[in-house]
Amino acid sequence: MEIWFQDEARIGQKNGIVRQWARRGTRPRQPADQRYKSAYLFGAICPARGTGAALALPFADTEAMQLHINEISRHVEKGAHAVLVMDRAGWHTTANLNIPDNITPIFLPSRAPELNPVENVWQYMRQNWLSNRVFDSYDDIIDAACDAWQKLLAASQTITSIGMREWAHVGQTP
Repeated sequence: MEIWFQDEARIGQKNGIVRQWARRGTRPRQPADQRYKSAYLFGAICPARGTGAALALPFADTEAMQLHINEISRHVEKGAHAVLVMDRAGWHTTANLNIPDNITPIFLPSRAPELNPVENVWQYMRQNWLSNRVFDSYDDIIDAACDAWQKLLAASQTITSIGMREWAHVGQTP
């Protein structure tokens, strides 16, 4: 049995600004963009294994969610079954999704993002690789999202550290 957490984040030209170190008394320049292009990074993590699966897509809808569930299914350990914990977005709960046999979805209570560790993954990725940037094009947004996800996957201990929730793993053997 594997426990996976899933969510999606919008990444784009209207990017956030995060704190940065600067000499006392100075005001570092922060880039800002007035354009509106964006993409959605659908991401899922398995904290116990320190791994994940993601797709950068142009829309957050049922079709995109189906692609992502299929991607997660390919990353579940052979012979294992995944419990996929996610919020109640409309494209998560629709009957139009074809859930693979090796995945069982479990939905978090409404308005409880603090229960989903992928929210913390997005925060980590923005703080380290995605904020304080201006993207010239849609392709640059996709490249940055994919690059940030690959950096996260390369640090499996970070996925485990951010993603482990004791309430989800009670009774699980390591």
